[in-house]
Amino acid sequence: MKNFIIPVALLTVLSGAGCQTSTKSGDADTDTASQTDSTTMSDTTAIDYKLPDPKAFEGTINGKKTALYTLKGANIQAAITNYGARIVSLLVPDKNGKLTDVAMGFSGIKDYEKDGSDFFGPIVGRFGNRIGKAQFTLDGKTYKTAQNNNGNTLHSGPTGFHKQVWDAKQIDDKTVQLTYLSKDGEGGFPGNVTTTVTYSIDGDNALKIEYKATTDKPTPYNPTSHGFFNLNGDGSGTVNNHVLMIDADKYSQVDKGLIPQGEPVSVDGTPFDFRKPTAVGARVDEKNEQLTFGGGYDHNWVLNHKMGSLDKVVEITGDKSGIKMSVLTTEPAMQFYGGNFFTGTDKGKYGRVTNFRGGFALEAQHYPDSPNKPTYPNTILKPGQTYKQTTEYRFEK
Repeated sequence: MKNFIIPVALLTVLSGAGCQTSTKSGDADTDTASQTDSTTMSDTTAIDYKLPDPKAFEGTINGKKTALYTLKGANIQAAITNYGARIVSLLVPDKNGKLTDVAMGFSGIKDYEKDGSDFFGPIVGRFGNRIGKAQFTLDGKTYKTAQNNNGNTLHSGPTGFHKQVWDAKQIDDKTVQLTYLSKDGEGGFPGNVTTTVTYSIDGDNALKIEYKATTDKPTPYNPTSHGFFNLNGDGSGTVNNHVLMIDADKYSQVDKGLIPQGEPVSVDGTPFDFRKPTAVGARVDEKNEQLTFGGGYDHNWVLNHKMGSLDKVVEITGDKSGIKMSVLTTEPAMQFYGGNFFTGTDKGKYGRVTNFRGGFALEAQHYPDSPNKPTYPNTILKPGQTYKQTTEYRFEK
């Protein structure tokens, strides 16, 4: 399957994008990565993990009402807010059967309006990850997009999907559907684009995200779910001891601005080889130019599967909780971010700060800067086409 965009008559599905920081703005400096990894945290076994109070999410942003929607299955529970269509909480059982909140986030809508909270859990788009030099050329016309990351565009700039209040409809106890119209010119992108995201509890142990989108003008389109996770529990300390497997033979090398350079290269003999389960922090401090540029891991892996097929491509396990999360996606790539820009200034739902490398993101996506790289898999959505994609987070213990 060479092209990810398909005619309306066909079916497919989605989630995914590139990561930067969750702390201040997208212009965070990679010097933050030199901080000491904080591994000394209070015991989280005493924390009463539970879904947030929906009343704390009642508010008005940009003239639209915000709310919290809960999903409950046999084994897992989730909380989604229509502000940014974001994951707020995700409760799953640990090795002892205790429900543990593995999604990082905040306890009320006002916290999500503060500086630095933009990328905790939202859908980012219309083009997730980075666009180099905040511009691209399409059909002979150059478009300037909003700069918010060292002269580049990150997650479509400061007014992307993550900053919008979506229209929401609770379908049933396990399903919520959210819709947003991104108007022509928003963030510098052409076309009126309508996106529908459906979160659902799939079976007993999975959170599924399905996306669908249409446009009235050709436009770059590459949304992603930007959840931050800690499988030992929100606020429980470092994720360096989580064990990670990424089924990918290649990854994208980047420049200092984390923009991909050239074609993806082999992971052989590098700290980017996670084809066998390996602790996240086992090689993160090795002397390596790519790790220096990202302050650790903040790169795009090219997955070993057929694009469009919903396959398991990632597995990561919490070292303390025993919780295993598998990521399945129809996307061709995955951005793994190891929490390099957390500074200890973000206090989460349970009153604990998020320290350096205290969380991770796994963002299913097309390659960063694809609008400027004609050899990368296509990301141009055209009128008459429907974009569909699925990503699923499955849990075991």
